[in-house]
Amino acid sequence: MKTNLLKTALFGSALALSALVGCKKSGSENPETGVSGPDVWARKYITLTAAFPDAEGTAGNGGTMAYAITPEQAINPNFEVNVFTNGYGLRSQRTARVQGSANGNFLYNIQYTGTDGGIFNKYKVEGDKNFVDTREEVNTEPILGTAPRWVVAADGIGIGVFASSVITSAPTTGAGADFVDVKSTAKIAVLNLNDPQITRQTEFTIPFTAAQTKAGYQIGRIDVPVLNAAKTKIFIGCNLSRTDVTKKSGINEAGTAQTWSAGTRELGTATLVVDYPSLSNPKLIYADPSLSRVNNHSYRTMTQYVGTDGNIYQATATSGSQILRINASTNEYDNSYNFNLKTALGTANNVAISAWKYIKDGVGIVLFTETGVQGGYLALIDLNARTATRLATEKQTDAGYSGLTAAQNGGKVLTGTFGQFQNIGLAGDNVYVPLSPNGIDGNLYVINYKTKTITKGAKLKNQSGSFYLGAY
Repeated sequence: MKTNLLKTALFGSALALSALVGCKKSGSENPETGVSGPDVWARKYITLTAAFPDAEGTAGNGGTMAYAITPEQAINPNFEVNVFTNGYGLRSQRTARVQGSANGNFLYNIQYTGTDGGIFNKYKVEGDKNFVDTREEVNTEPILGTAPRWVVAADGIGIGVFASSVITSAPTTGAGADFVDVKSTAKIAVLNLNDPQITRQTEFTIPFTAAQTKAGYQIGRIDVPVLNAAKTKIFIGCNLSRTDVTKKSGINEAGTAQTWSAGTRELGTATLVVDYPSLSNPKLIYADPSLSRVNNHSYRTMTQYVGTDGNIYQATATSGSQILRINASTNEYDNSYNFNLKTALGTANNVAISAWKYIKDGVGIVLFTETGVQGGYLALIDLNARTATRLATEKQTDAGYSGLTAAQNGGKVLTGTFGQFQNIGLAGDNVYVPLSPNGIDGNLYVINYKTKTITKGAKLKNQSGSFYLGAY
């Protein structure tokens, strides 16, 4: 069902707020009470998700399947899961951006592209292929578009974000134009996940200084919002770029659009900060450029978390090797802190964090790739001691973890499971990581973060152009 809403919604007004609640249907139930609401029940299942190819054969681009197993099944290497033949299809034309509740009893998704792109859905997890769509649908498309970037930013709170930038030039179109200025715009929507509805929304110009925009700085994508421990601020990762203002525009290879050369970036890693719940007072904070200039907006996986100490730990994913820290007291970057995975691993090769999860007391788990080394790898990290311990898995050297190049695959680029990995499961002392290279059978790995032991768990049956990409 697609809710028809005014495209010209008045952001921030009471009228628009009521309109954007979307469509809700009765009859939704929770495992214990029969009423939809927050996840306050004991965990019963670990849900696994996997992506399959689209009609053109692009790996992992056709949609998402889900299958729920018990913790006992998860750790059993003789138990077999084939999500593609036995699973439940989540509603999304392309690979869904799936989120889970604290105890795994609910899945959430905002459909990605297509006719129903932007529609929020909530599912009750009942084991195996049994997922109940609660029909508590919310249309976020008028705010976030048909391909929303969104995450669970705090327990029961979903936050979706969107950014775009527009360059002003003279003349306004065509090749040979001079750069004049650039304007970046952000949109934010807050969702109540327990009683699905949009509770807040806003749109604003991202607050660069006039000198910065004249110098070509802009933000064209934002993602992975997180709410701080005090629930007073939202921190949003940014794809910060710079246009070379000294050069004239050109035309792209298709001859259809104006293009601009990239300029040399001098600003450090950037985070957009707004007050919560008002969504007011937008501000950009920057890491010292000598510390990091790598973007932090990630790709389909949450990469910043509130630590046990109240500070926010933020990975420069998915190309960087660092985890930065935002101070809980100042809400600014702590430039005295730098966790560098390359240094912690003691490798001479550059490494890139593909996904990670903060666990507790400074301990986290990281999925990473290493330059010049085929495959993908796991490591437990200690953010306090700034150390890392590699974890051994089977098939870790397979190219399907990091993606095949076009030359390796007959001209078509295939994104491996690390390229789209979405969520690392956590229940008690155990971390759950499904690993299956593109088109190759794999396993669910269960890591006890306290003992640092890793167990090869359930078998994951795979198929061509597909991979498992999340545990919840």
